[in-house]
Amino acid sequence: MNIFITGSTGFLGGEILVNLSKRKEINKIFCLVRAQNEADAFLRLDKVFAFHGDFFDHDKVIPVIGNLVDPDLTKQLLENKDLNAVNVVIHSAANTSFSGIYDKMVEDTNIEGLRKIVLWAKELPNFLTFLHIGTATICGKEVKHRLVKEEESPNLNAKHVVSYTLSKLQGELIIRENLPDSKILIARPSIIMGDSRDRTPRSPVILWAAATINQIRLIPADQHAKLDVISVDYAAEAIVKLLFAKRHHSVYHISSGAEAATTAKQMCEVFANHFNGDIPAYCFVKNDMLKQMKLLAKNKLPLDSELLKYQEYINYWKDTFGELSNLRILFAGLDPYLEFLNLGQIFDNSKLLADVDIAKPIPAHEYILKQMDYFEKLDVFEGAMDF
Repeated sequence: MNIFITGSTGFLGGEILVNLSKRKEINKIFCLVRAQNEADAFLRLDKVFAFHGDFFDHDKVIPVIGNLVDPDLTKQLLENKDLNAVNVVIHSAANTSFSGIYDKMVEDTNIEGLRKIVLWAKELPNFLTFLHIGTATICGKEVKHRLVKEEESPNLNAKHVVSYTLSKLQGELIIRENLPDSKILIARPSIIMGDSRDRTPRSPVILWAAATINQIRLIPADQHAKLDVISVDYAAEAIVKLLFAKRHHSVYHISSGAEAATTAKQMCEVFANHFNGDIPAYCFVKNDMLKQMKLLAKNKLPLDSELLKYQEYINYWKDTFGELSNLRILFAGLDPYLEFLNLGQIFDNSKLLADVDIAKPIPAHEYILKQMDYFEKLDVFEGAMDF
């Protein structure tokens, strides 16, 4: 088997690539890499393997220079005759930004970039499977506090918290418009955060939000809302095993499911046991308190605001962050994460567990203990610059 993968230098894609490289059934892995030249491309892939000390087989893992936003990408791939040997395409690349200022980049990468890969893949002479890494959250924000099944999406009437999830929904439609059902495999991970192994994760994605909540301490969220979170190593293992499994479906949630879901309260209890000292206790308040927190950061909070009852936290913010205006970027960046948290969505993983030989996931409030050293080093303001 020969595989072509996009996003191999990313958070999840990097784990998938390393996992694939250890499979004896695979002959070649062609990796789409943004680079100026071949040497630069090999260097980027070398960093993926070196990150956790994995072996980089240069004969097996081969870079293909290209960019999803390049209008000539399909043509370039078609002209590369080495790629005619590809049997499986794994599309892992995506712009995952939640910020509205990057909506055009999200569309160019996640929709138009995907379209170029699909148009190339359908012309491959030995093409068997297109594995698309989507997201379970394409179900939309109107689905609340219940178990969500794969067949509920894509729903064209769904409303979205961010453009990222909408772009992933549209991506699935593009795939179905261009490829036969027999060649489509869609994996929809839920929220991916950290690594369940005792090692540094490749990216602080989502951990940034948890670190920010930990520092703010006054949390405008439902502490009991269920939260479907999995580790990146579990997501990668499940996706690769799914590729080789005897499948009975074309779409699978890669998720915690009901049994391994967590809550904000459970996560904060872990942090509270680790972070001690002269800091306020965690306090969960009603969801719309975030609006008042944003007004405070803009120095526009009315004198009769309920937030002023929490003066201990306001004083703590001043001592910790300096000028309250410094909090504006944190509150803005945190907004979509809190909205997702308050949805209480859990994604049914029964199809995955039935078809794939994999253990049930570890709840996030259990494995996150292994991430505490890394968690402590996160600069929340640096992470917030993405918003």
